[in-house]
Amino acid sequence: MTTDEKLRRQLADELKAGGHLRTRPWRDAVEAVPRQEFLRGGYFEQVPGSVPTAWRPVLPDSPGWLERCYTNESLVTQIAGTIVPTDIRGEIMRAPTSSSTMPNLVVRMLEDLQVGDDQRVLEIGTGTGYSTALMCHRLGDERVTSIEVDQDVSARARTALGACGYFPNLVVGDGLAGYKDGATYDRVVATCGVLDVPRQWIEQTRPGGIVLATVCGWLYASELARLTVAEDGTARGRFLGGQISFMLARPQLPPALGMLPDLDDGDERPARLGVDVLDDWTARFVAQIAAPRAQRISLPRDDRTEHVLLDVAGEAWAALWQDGEQWMVRQGGTVRIWDAIEDHLGRWRADGAPALDRFEIAVTSDGQTVTWPSS
Repeated sequence: MTTDEKLRRQLADELKAGGHLRTRPWRDAVEAVPRQEFLRGGYFEQVPGSVPTAWRPVLPDSPGWLERCYTNESLVTQIAGTIVPTDIRGEIMRAPTSSSTMPNLVVRMLEDLQVGDDQRVLEIGTGTGYSTALMCHRLGDERVTSIEVDQDVSARARTALGACGYFPNLVVGDGLAGYKDGATYDRVVATCGVLDVPRQWIEQTRPGGIVLATVCGWLYASELARLTVAEDGTARGRFLGGQISFMLARPQLPPALGMLPDLDDGDERPARLGVDVLDDWTARFVAQIAAPRAQRISLPRDDRTEHVLLDVAGEAWAALWQDGEQWMVRQGGTVRIWDAIEDHLGRWRADGAPALDRFEIAVTSDGQTVTWPSS
């Protein structure tokens, strides 16, 4: 047995022990697919203690590279939309834009997809191609279509997949639109986060089929949702729990903040809830339902820090700060963001503050709704 075969088996054992790898067909896929082939271009590692976060390249000739390919961690493969590990020496302080997802999350999602032997899958976000390869091993190349918005990322995935003997249908395009030419699908799985589950994914999935996607917002709380498509073209389902997080689909990244509004010109009052309520993941997710396009920043002002929620497109804002033990809020614009957040959080708490795995999601012709059980 070769070193990488041993590492694959060890990874499979770890994923099974963690409860992520639950069935034999997916275990066979993990043991068969060499993850290192999808990381031949190297990856970035975070520089410890760097503020802001700095990244440095790790290439295949680096000590421990192969072993790290089989650790249960996400490995960043692209920075700032174009930069790959072979492009730089030293460090870079830009945001990651593509990665090889943590294996436990990859296999958990494939298990949660509840795919059958003869079913056809559309994957949104090819990335490195590792999850695509797992599906090809499980289902066969002809049943797997994967769409990627970044042409260079797709090309690297195609090369890696070919090196492993897999030749699925790879498409370069906007994954939010799905891939109509290959429809209909039995399953759709997204390896990027979305603000709203696109109607196109529902329309391209057969009745009874499943859409699995991570729903999130610009306050960066997210959760994995599994929806079943109905005969009438709607889809309904539940969130699965686990605080799942993915990079947002690029067309849904938040806009630049631009010039800030006059934060002194608004309606001021004592706040019923302080901004520290958003430190809780589920509370932050509920807040996103109330203000789905709000971004959060912190600003030093005089002798205090103000925490600002800003909806650029909606032209609305709220600024919060502490005055002794009391939180204060000042709001302006077209709507009162913090009023809406306090209302949603108040109702959620009155209903017993249910966990996200009790929330329901529906996508209809009227759009997407997220609800929780009332007490």
